[in-house]
Amino acid sequence: MSLTLNQRLEDFSAPTTGGGTLRLSELAGRQLVLYFYPKDATPGCTTEGLDFSARAERFAAANTLVFGVSRDSLKRHENFKAKQCFAFDLVSDPDETLCRAFDVIKPKKLYGKEYEGIERSTFLIDAEGRLVKEWRKVSVKGHADEVLAAAEALARGETP
Repeated sequence: MSLTLNQRLEDFSAPTTGGGTLRLSELAGRQLVLYFYPKDATPGCTTEGLDFSARAERFAAANTLVFGVSRDSLKRHENFKAKQCFAFDLVSDPDETLCRAFDVIKPKKLYGKEYEGIERSTFLIDAEGRLVKEWRKVSVKGHADEVLAAAEALARGETP
């Protein structure tokens, strides 16, 4: 999958909470926000999910679907979504197919140990399946508002 801005993405599919499947090809005519986060039920990831969920109606009004993506299992995602009452589905990517396609697996360090983990990142895809904006090394505070503003601008036909 190419991550060049303003080029159409290759089709992809991945399992979601609620027994669904996210398929880019089935979302023609809708904008899409994919936000990648490290792990369910951690403080930053919970805050980020709640921030996106609190803006669900405005994303919907901007013809934009939101999905959170991590390597956690569907069962863990179902529990996380239910506990936090998220207004959108979560995508399970345990084999890192989407994570690697969007190049969000990065070397990290924790307590002196190195490992590969998800770098918090968000992508806005237009109604024709083109990647139009990306945010890397995301800081949670204010991020959902910034993504919403870009989605609303895109829905109005403006450059996000």
